[in-house]
Amino acid sequence: MGAEERAAALSPVETGGSAQLARRAGVVSAAVFASRILGLVREQVFAVFFGAGRELDAFITAFRIPNLLRDLFAEGALSAAFVTTFTWRLEHEGEAAAWRLANLVVNALAMVVGALTLAGIWLAPALVTAIAPGFAAIPGKAELTVELTRIMFPFLLLVALAAVAMGVLNTRHVFGVPAAASAFFNLGSIVGGLGCAAWLAPGYLAGVLGRGPAPDPGLATRAMTGMAIGTLAGGLLQLLAQVPSLWRVGFRYRPLVALRDPGLRQVMRLMGPATIGAAAVQVNVFVNNNFASYLGNGPVSWLNVAFRFMQLPIGVFGVAIGTVTLPLVSRHGARGDTRAFRATVGQALELVALLCLPAAAGLALMGVPVIGLIYEHGRFAPPDTGAAARALAGYALGLAGYAGIKVLAPAFYALDDARTPMRVSVLSMITNYVLNWLFVRRLGFGHVGLALATSAVALGNFGILLVVLRRRVGGFGRAAAIRRIVLATAVMAAVAWGVDTGLAGALPAARTLQHALRLAAVIPVAVAVFWGACRALGVAVPGLRRLRGA
Repeated sequence: MGAEERAAALSPVETGGSAQLARRAGVVSAAVFASRILGLVREQVFAVFFGAGRELDAFITAFRIPNLLRDLFAEGALSAAFVTTFTWRLEHEGEAAAWRLANLVVNALAMVVGALTLAGIWLAPALVTAIAPGFAAIPGKAELTVELTRIMFPFLLLVALAAVAMGVLNTRHVFGVPAAASAFFNLGSIVGGLGCAAWLAPGYLAGVLGRGPAPDPGLATRAMTGMAIGTLAGGLLQLLAQVPSLWRVGFRYRPLVALRDPGLRQVMRLMGPATIGAAAVQVNVFVNNNFASYLGNGPVSWLNVAFRFMQLPIGVFGVAIGTVTLPLVSRHGARGDTRAFRATVGQALELVALLCLPAAAGLALMGVPVIGLIYEHGRFAPPDTGAAARALAGYALGLAGYAGIKVLAPAFYALDDARTPMRVSVLSMITNYVLNWLFVRRLGFGHVGLALATSAVALGNFGILLVVLRRRVGGFGRAAAIRRIVLATAVMAAVAWGVDTGLAGALPAARTLQHALRLAAVIPVAVAVFWGACRALGVAVPGLRRLRGA
């Protein structure tokens, strides 16, 4: 049986074009959105029961250590490397060889990350001292952080195995369950954490809520230990939620170890550059925080609030489209089908433009009511809302670039090239520092300059990846459609601005109600105008108009 016949027997035939890509991205978007909402609930649970004090500082610092390692390699880098290699083996060597590779990766990962976890537990005191040396000056804070670090370090192993499961399912065109896995993590963390906290610190939760006697302050430490155990429960649930789907698509666990296997080595070879690229992102975050720390009180918080709102469309649109695109371009790359590869990437980029350009315009225009409705309470005053909204407008300029990179980077992995995205990411570190210095130190843009620099880096990275990929595989043929989307976005923005301006004198003085009414009035109008402009300009809108295939 030839490669194409084998592929047809093993996987669905891709005939849906842009509409099918949009439907699959919609499934992932819904799951990511649910996860982000549950993540917000999880943050609120911590805020309600612990406030901003010793215990929460210790938890955030302790979780940051394994979570940083996860960001560096366990999810994005591992998933992309595994999907590309698994797909190649499925196409060229058959299903049995592909499942063998999956077992080899799972077992090798368990050994390597398991050893790393044990080392992290042993070295926890040194790690805490390195990242939070000031904790030693507060009695019990460093010791609590070390204890929580040791409890939560196995989370790294759980999330790494969950990333492999996600890669397997995405390759077999199962997207909803793995995308919802992080929602299961948040749910497990909330329910499991509160359950363990109630068990380890009886009366603490009820006391905080005023339904019992005031809790002994010493119980807060034990309750936070319960929340740390709950985090592990969430990580386990994130993995176990995918197991039934793994069984249905044909995966069967085997205790196989073969460190010299070419497929396993290929996964490791692709992971290396991808991990370095992820590390570059972390370095940029550190540099931005360093510059912001010199701007007085407020800028770090304003930037953090603004970027939280940016993360929603990046996850709901960019990550979703990148997730469903990766297995498709991996299959086309394995088959050597350049035409289908170009068509899929082109469809994905058009979808990014269709979703992210109006979202960016909306965030830039409506930053004040969006941020004010959620955050403008207590000590977060109207000036803070305005400052965060200006930062959000700066970030919004780069939203399409962020999302586009989520499509283009996996395309390079599918071509067995992880070095180009890595080099671009490393270049971004230099560019980011230079732009931060220029915008903040020389031009005096303040914290908004940091947001603008971040957007400029994202757009620059996207532009470089796009040029290089076009030279390698040819053009994508979507420029005219994207220009029409830009025009429709401009019409939407102009109308939305006019409506918002016209409402200015008719709104009540109460800030929360004012923010809510602005959003309630402007958002439906903006959506209707954008949809109407797209129809008038001949832009295909998934779900509202039948799309032409590739």
